[in-house]
Amino acid sequence: MGKTPALTRPRTAARVGAVQALFQAEQAGESPETVIDQFVRHRLGELPGTGGYEEGRVPDAHVKLFGQIVRQAVQKQDQIDGLLASALPEEWPLARLDPVLRALLRAAGAELGMRDGPPVAVVINEYMDVAHGFLHGDEPKMANGLMDALAHVLRPREFEVKQ
Repeated sequence: MGKTPALTRPRTAARVGAVQALFQAEQAGESPETVIDQFVRHRLGELPGTGGYEEGRVPDAHVKLFGQIVRQAVQKQDQIDGLLASALPEEWPLARLDPVLRALLRAAGAELGMRDGPPVAVVINEYMDVAHGFLHGDEPKMANGLMDALAHVLRPREFEVKQ
């Protein structure tokens, strides 16, 4: 899945893990609970003698946030995918997106849909950090634009002009 960013921020690490878990669930056709369980038991946290992200590990992840993001992304996938499809050009169906980009957008959409989640700017900045670790070329720019489109629909109040 590409080079993973070096992190020591637990919430960012949870987002990295969520993107990886959503990617794995889609590619392997596994349930979110199965993937969450696999990640919690085998991939979150550091193994003794490793420096962190070796072999797909996600050190220092905030496990509760990781689980919330993955569950929300799967529960709300149809809604998130619909919003993404409407934000994409007609000649660019959602299935054409790189599967890692799709997983990242679903995770971001899930978090943007959480009522008690962090502000839009924080969510987008965090997922842009993740995007730069996994994606190349124009994909981070595309991710930014699509997350902004999701945010305008899912959190319109944060874009209202204060008078």
